[in-house]
Amino acid sequence: MEQDRSFQEMPLPLFSDEADAALPVGKRQPSYIKDHRARLRERFMSGGAAALPDYELLELILFRSIPRKDVKPLARRLLDTFGDFNRVITAPQDRLAAVAEVGPAVITDFKIFEAAAQRLARARVIQRQVISSWDALLDYCHTTMAHLEIEQFRILFLDRKNVLIADEEQARGTVDHVPVYPREVAKRALELNASAILLVHNHPSGDPTPSQSDIDMTGKIVAALAPLGITVHDHLIIGTSQELSFRSEGYL
Repeated sequence: MEQDRSFQEMPLPLFSDEADAALPVGKRQPSYIKDHRARLRERFMSGGAAALPDYELLELILFRSIPRKDVKPLARRLLDTFGDFNRVITAPQDRLAAVAEVGPAVITDFKIFEAAAQRLARARVIQRQVISSWDALLDYCHTTMAHLEIEQFRILFLDRKNVLIADEEQARGTVDHVPVYPREVAKRALELNASAILLVHNHPSGDPTPSQSDIDMTGKIVAALAPLGITVHDHLIIGTSQELSFRSEGYL
């Protein structure tokens, strides 16, 4: 049984009939599965992602991981478990592995797609002025952090022209707390010769409302950087579907 499962998950080309040709004689896809996959690929190529609901977009990814089975039930099971497409792709590996019929090939492909999405979003903001690419910056923060199950604290370092020169994860914490040390923030800003920074962290609860510890920690970082001539432009808290700006809300 275990041997059959690993065979079903053998990685194969995503959008090519070579996937079926690569299977041994007698192990080819049933025609109804092959026809369904061909129709779904055609719809995607002609209409893009907007033409497909979440479960069908997941099917397209699963076609590569599981070459000769009907993967629609698995796609729906994943959505029932995690809620939406983004949460499926960004789910922790151990939670994905707990879903029936999800094995190493499926998890690997999901993590490749997650990494690709983050790289594409990052490319739209790095080495660009933050003010002129603010919407892209917010998109990047949401893509990277919105669906994490623990708090992550990132720092975006800017030069004198407010161009983003570095984006670094400073710390990871628990579901409702992440430790940040102002001295370490100041040290790294000096190493990068940054003139300003943006603080960003996520709230796994989905609610971006700052806690008192968020407010206190931000004040300590501002106080540590001020004597060095380094400005804290903003602190963004990323929720599931929205973000909060400390500067816009009067906390800075």
